[in-house]
Amino acid sequence: MKIFVTGATGYIGSAVVGELIRAGHQVVGLTRSDRGAAALKAAGAEAHTGTLEDLDSLQSGAAAADGVIHLAFRHDFSDFAGSLGMDLRAVEAMGESLKGSGKPFVMTAHANGEASEQAALALTSQGVRASIVSLAPTVHGEGDKGFVPRLIDIAREKGVAAYVGDGTNRWPAIHRLDAASLFRLAAESAPAGARLDGVHDEGVPFRDIASVIGKHLGLPTVSISREEANDHFGFLGMLAALDIPRSSAQTQALLGWRPVHAALIPDLEQGHYFSK
Repeated sequence: MKIFVTGATGYIGSAVVGELIRAGHQVVGLTRSDRGAAALKAAGAEAHTGTLEDLDSLQSGAAAADGVIHLAFRHDFSDFAGSLGMDLRAVEAMGESLKGSGKPFVMTAHANGEASEQAALALTSQGVRASIVSLAPTVHGEGDKGFVPRLIDIAREKGVAAYVGDGTNRWPAIHRLDAASLFRLAAESAPAGARLDGVHDEGVPFRDIASVIGKHLGLPTVSISREEANDHFGFLGMLAALDIPRSSAQTQALLGWRPVHAALIPDLEQGHYFSK
């Protein structure tokens, strides 16, 4: 298939592009810059110039492809409502180009992005094989700029690797390369309307994450109270105390998908998170 990928040069998107090409697909990646275009061409993909705000470009990219994987999202937390609105318009624009085609449209779920998800799933009644991938909040691997690197930075700043209470609250996680294979399988064979869980670790105790961070940084691992969490972790204070286990058993059964790359703790133990 020729697959149009938005967010193609990002942390997850670049892994998806590589996964698709290795599986024999042609890839056209959305990019706004010459640097992004060069990276796509070096990976063996074609570059399509545009942005999430350029709806004509999105429509033409989707219309010329055999399917779409939509990963791009503007992470502007000062105007998150605006980011959600932009995403909704992007989904509607690409969906318009796919109506009646039977082609796949795969998108990644975002917090509070219900309107975009509903718009995508509404396409299933208009001849589009739409599906939604909900990734674990921790997508780990080399190049990660998410929650785990921030926890490491906080430990360096505070001089301790902390967890909240007894630290048994659990975080789900997935390696970026396993996430990439799930997006590929979704484009290839997910049934219309499928909601897919991108999870490998169903729930890693937060205390175990803190312990590995402490070990690699040579810092003590300590418990803090829920009242101290916001001051210690900043915007991660609430998340650091949440127990949010998730399972991908149904997704694995549906698509035959199997995570094969390192789980979170073994990935942390490799040391690349602590190399700076």
